Amino acid sequence: MSKVRKDVLIDWSAEALGGFAAMLVAMPQAIAFGVVIYGSLGPDAAASGALAGIIGTAALGIIAPLLGGTARLISAPCAPAAAVLAALGGVLAVGPAHGDPVRLALLLTLTILLSGALQLLYGLIGGGRLIKYIPYPVVAGYLSGVAVLIFLGQVPRLLGCPGGTSLWSAVSSPALWRWPAILVGVGAISGMVLGSRVLKRIPSPILGLLGGGLAYALLSLHLPELRVLSGNKLIVGPLCDSAFSFSSAFTRWSAAARLTLMDLHGLLAPALTLSVLLSMDTLKTCVVLDALTRSRHDSNRELMGQGFANMASAFMGGVPGAGTMGASLVNTQSGGRTRVSGALEGVFALFAFLAVGNWIAWVPIAALAGMLLVVGWRMFDRKSFRLLRKPSTFFDFAVMASVVASAVLSDLMTAAGVGLALSILLFIREQIRGSVVRRKGYGDRIFSKQRRLPEEMELLERLGGRTAVCELQGSLFFGTADQLLCELDADLKICRFVILDLRRVQSLDFTAAHLFQQIEERLRERGGHLLLSSLPASLPSGQDLKAYFDEIGLVTPKRGAKIFDGLDDALAWSEDRVLEDAHGGRRGAERALSILEIDLFRELEPDLCAALEGCLQERSFRVGETVFRQGDSGDEIFVVRRGRVRVELPLRGGRTHHLATFGQGDFFGDMAFVDRGVRSADAVAAAPSDLYVLSRERFNEAVRKHPVLGIRLFARLARALTLRLRLTDGELRVLQES
Repeated sequence: MSKVRKDVLIDWSAEALGGFAAMLVAMPQAIAFGVVIYGSLGPDAAASGALAGIIGTAALGIIAPLLGGTARLISAPCAPAAAVLAALGGVLAVGPAHGDPVRLALLLTLTILLSGALQLLYGLIGGGRLIKYIPYPVVAGYLSGVAVLIFLGQVPRLLGCPGGTSLWSAVSSPALWRWPAILVGVGAISGMVLGSRVLKRIPSPILGLLGGGLAYALLSLHLPELRVLSGNKLIVGPLCDSAFSFSSAFTRWSAAARLTLMDLHGLLAPALTLSVLLSMDTLKTCVVLDALTRSRHDSNRELMGQGFANMASAFMGGVPGAGTMGASLVNTQSGGRTRVSGALEGVFALFAFLAVGNWIAWVPIAALAGMLLVVGWRMFDRKSFRLLRKPSTFFDFAVMASVVASAVLSDLMTAAGVGLALSILLFIREQIRGSVVRRKGYGDRIFSKQRRLPEEMELLERLGGRTAVCELQGSLFFGTADQLLCELDADLKICRFVILDLRRVQSLDFTAAHLFQQIEERLRERGGHLLLSSLPASLPSGQDLKAYFDEIGLVTPKRGAKIFDGLDDALAWSEDRVLEDAHGGRRGAERALSILEIDLFRELEPDLCAALEGCLQERSFRVGETVFRQGDSGDEIFVVRRGRVRVELPLRGGRTHHLATFGQGDFFGDMAFVDRGVRSADAVAAAPSDLYVLSRERFNEAVRKHPVLGIRLFARLARALTLRLRLTDGELRVLQES
């Protein structure tokens, strides 16, 4: 019993250590992100931003792990949230809410609430899988754009310029610079970059904060004004002395009566952008954790958990966030294994605030700016410049650069639109780079499983080129329709039949359906037909192709388009039409063949023919009647005098595989006739059929009296089987070549 308790204690210790280490990473950055968000609302809002960052760390850390369920994941305020909300805050501060801090805070809160609700909706409708499939260049462009905005936005704060100073004014006006702020910022940067190389076990944000704090403390020894808390613009300041304090997180709702529909409408685009960015950031971190820990997360559940957590953070006055990479990796490396470590991270953040909250007022703003400069530098995807080295990846780089440029020159909302448009272009580009024609052949080299007599095969080998067979694949839509038309253009001028096999088609839009109508019309003008085979019962989208073709009028009786269950059925139909044309359009009604009209028995002398005829039995079968079943014993070979017999191989689950269909003059059952083994397949009459049945036992009796009969028959049998093998070799060659 004590051993069990010891194991539990060790587990809890590991979870606590992981959560505490993750808190040390998440807390300083959350304070910095909060200052960035609220700093855009006015020069006196930095303290409120720091407080909002702490509240967000605690709320996200406790709620997201309990509802999301991804082990080891740490949720905390992040750079995408800071970039979007800072940009929105800047717009609101100079808009209709100018001079009304409570209304500004409420608008930010509503944006976060709506963003969390959208994340919850994404999870409910299964959108987690879709967000993961956003092209990597677009994701990299988003995150790099966020990094650039964070980086550029912190330069004025690093230089110590007054709040509201633009980047250009800050860089071009050295008179606005304050050298104490610059030194503090350099100290923070040095702590994050250089200190982390020496003290590898201490999180770099802690080292950055310590480096900036140490620089500020040394400067305060020579500058008395730095030792004053009230009115000091270089530090965060008291956390509860502004209009955006913790108590206002609840009183800000009193401004709801002053909101207009225009205010709410302006929040939709930022909320949508924020929800997508936070979702992508979370799921990207989950994928990395899966790879490191050989686990598998539930993306939809995680989005619902993140949505609830962000909504709760907004209600309590905190900033939103996502599953963060740095804190999650530190948690994993420090011993965190379950969701408990994530929840403990939030608890530790709350305790840290209660323990050292008063000291947070002395955190230098320039130190936070320096830390964010390093975060932005590390966040920017510099490896993407490798895409410039090869022409094949230049377009991917252009996509990423376009998203970054849109984010910097306009805003993240515009970048979201550009990213969405470029995602569509990337999808279309990938679709049209591959051919929608998987395999193509012609009826003089590809044949149906309907066994034909040698003279009919000669006709098909000579005239079968009038039939073109295309096996299609992928998505048939406006981006690939022209490619298919170009592929078939030459065939439409000479072929009478075009067979399109749709077995591997994943989607089909109206443009592709209209193309089918054009193909059908061109073939009909020449007396031909469009044959569609192997239509999927339903596409991944749920679309029923057969019903769709009926709706648009593609397969009406007046048109020449026909639908077949399988490619073999379409080939057999076209072969019958080719043979009819070769016989002047009249093949005549089938009559039962005599023994001398059957190829297998030809060239027999009268006495041998008479001896063979004495061995034969005549049998008739109705449509659907079984000739034999798999596993039946028997030594007979069957010769078709009239009709057709379909041979199928039974499979598991009640399915069958069509091996061949034998028509008039052909034979089947030869394997059991030769080796006297059990039947290997089922044979069923596909039409009213009359058969000759030759038993091996009765044949052997005739051969004893007429030995030459055995030689002649087996020679003809060997020749017929050789022709079948040669035909099979030819079809295999066509498949390999195509």
